[in-house]
Amino acid sequence: MTNLGSNFLERLGSQASSGFGRGLRTNPGGGGASEATDAPRFRTWGEAYGISVNTGAQADFVGDHRQTWGGVAGLGAMVAPGVNLGVSVDQSRTAIDVPLALQSATLDLTQFGFNASVDNGPWTWAVALVHGFGKINSSRDTGFGTASAGYNARIDGALTELSYYWNIDQSRIVPKAALEYVRATTGSFQEVGGLDQLMATGTSVERSRILLGAEVGHYWILDQKIFDLSAYGKFVDNTSQNFSSITVSLGAESITVQGIGESRYGADAGASASLSLSNTARLYLNYDAKFRAALQSHQGTLGVELKF
Repeated sequence: MTNLGSNFLERLGSQASSGFGRGLRTNPGGGGASEATDAPRFRTWGEAYGISVNTGAQADFVGDHRQTWGGVAGLGAMVAPGVNLGVSVDQSRTAIDVPLALQSATLDLTQFGFNASVDNGPWTWAVALVHGFGKINSSRDTGFGTASAGYNARIDGALTELSYYWNIDQSRIVPKAALEYVRATTGSFQEVGGLDQLMATGTSVERSRILLGAEVGHYWILDQKIFDLSAYGKFVDNTSQNFSSITVSLGAESITVQGIGESRYGADAGASASLSLSNTARLYLNYDAKFRAALQSHQGTLGVELKF
């Protein structure tokens, strides 16, 4: 839940502060167009994405593999020169496999997002907010049938990011600094079916982190179309991670297990290709990766943006 919320937050923040989008907002026709050129005031976008995550064993946790498929739809508007607002919804399904524990689960998650940005000269300040809720269905092979459970989950998060757009002809360097906060909760559950059904208490996770990095990019104008390539890298510092413990009960016996988190330090990296077919239509393909001491995540996104 925490990582899915962070993924959505950071994609919303990237939309507001990406160098290519920033360049089109202030120079809508690409290279050579006047900044006074009237740009479309509204835009809509749709994305389809897939995520693959592997988490290694940590303490009492034996590791897992997760695959997520989802889609995003959004609407944005330029409400004043240099001021942009956007809203979007993200719907995803995650399949979770814990083979060494003979367990699996699915997570259906709906997230609503809001993002805003303010451009002032080469500076851009962006904010993003996310609220989401989901349903988890788990199953466990007990050797004498399957024990299953269903419970709810919730995610809330906020991100603020400051970037500086340094233009060099048709190339750019965009240093960025961001602060992110995410809180996720899951409900308690009681298994049914199988042998030795378990009961577990609810849990909560809070995480605050700093992200420092930069984007580099270059665009070409080909047959009145703009083709852009970019890449980014970020240093991640999880300054605070608070994981509540979980009490698991079997009849009169119970144990308490401490939640686990990411390593304190890590890195994010990615690349993007964008093709502007006209002043009002754009196709793009993104790759995003996260690298932590015991976790690796890879995400691919295919999107389309229309302006009017």
